Amino acid sequence: MLTAIWPIFALICLGFILARSRFPAGGFWAAAERINYFLLFPALLVASLAVAPVRDPALWRLGSAAAATLLAAAAVLWVYRRVRPMPAARFGPALQGCIRFNTYMALSLLAVLSGPPALQGAAIFLAIAVPLGNLLSILALGTTRSPVDIARTVLRNPLILACLAGIVLSLSGIGLPFGTGDFLHLVGQGSLPLGLLCVGAALQPATLRADLPGLAATTLARLLLVPVLAATIALVFRLPPTEALVLLVFSAVPAAPTSYVLTRQMNGDGPFMAGIITLQTIAAALTLPLVLHLA
Repeated sequence: MLTAIWPIFALICLGFILARSRFPAGGFWAAAERINYFLLFPALLVASLAVAPVRDPALWRLGSAAAATLLAAAAVLWVYRRVRPMPAARFGPALQGCIRFNTYMALSLLAVLSGPPALQGAAIFLAIAVPLGNLLSILALGTTRSPVDIARTVLRNPLILACLAGIVLSLSGIGLPFGTGDFLHLVGQGSLPLGLLCVGAALQPATLRADLPGLAATTLARLLLVPVLAATIALVFRLPPTEALVLLVFSAVPAAPTSYVLTRQMNGDGPFMAGIITLQTIAAALTLPLVLHLA
């Protein structure tokens, strides 16, 4: 387990070191994140889903289990907010810290632990969890947008569009003919290592100095309690081993770096969100081997 995990965290550390060394240039990392988010990663998702057995009931049980996990975790946090009121600017980051996930880390782990079948399941997971997670996060941040605006924001997400395209290609039987599968595979190959480097480059250790109790509580909930919830839901839905592994890995990785961008865009507590991402990423090096070993 450690042998499978340490290269992933080594890439994150390398990204942190390169960014602090300003190599290759100050503006490189923002551009790298953009090309990965809008091109490389969507190509990987389309390539995985277009050849996936999307009619397999186990995959759609995984999608249902993904929705159940996110909704259950969010419901617990909303109940907690009723008991311990907090402003939307702070509640939004706390909720995102518990329900959103570092996609690059999860897919890298699944590629090492289980290979293509897990990646196909992961694409189904993302097709359900990405729009739902974005919707819950926007609501938690106290948005005043109309339902149409929220739907437009969610449906413009390139990951959601890539998942929909892959599912349509698979269901239609078209697949990826004439070498397009090889092309998308080559494009998507660089997504995971580049994504992990960008995760490291985005870490902000200075944000750990403020509100350590709040950061620690959110980190504990995300890295230990949510995986327990996911394992319980996997048993309830009777997921096969590969699908159960997908659900557990996505529930055990730290929060997504893109949560910081959404928080800033919607006037949430940006430093708190940055601290959550940083602490969870560091702590996951200890909790991930434990959670996966127990699973």
